[in-house]
Amino acid sequence: APRPGGRRAAGRPSGGGRLGAARLRAVLTAFGAAAVTFMMLMYALERRGRGFILAFGCGCLLSSAYGFAAGTWPFGVVELIWAGVAFQRYRNTPAEQWLAS
Repeated sequence: APRPGGRRAAGRPSGGGRLGAARLRAVLTAFGAAAVTFMMLMYALERRGRGFILAFGCGCLLSSAYGFAAGTWPFGVVELIWAGVAFQRYRNTPAEQWLAS
């Protein structure tokens, strides 16, 4: 059982504290960087096919999740709106348009 001060019986930290918070920030930063990179790559490839529009929308959702998790809710809201725009564009773009190109 944990003891007062966040130490286990063996004297090791319980995983919380500064080290745990630093790891969480590092993982969150890596997730955010990957999400934004994916989103921008899909945006750049949208002209290649309709599926990239859908992938861009998914990237916006990932970026939105990062924004909310990082505590920057305005970024999360904006990315959520962009995801809606992308999904609407995907729905309104006929699949036949890409077959002719």
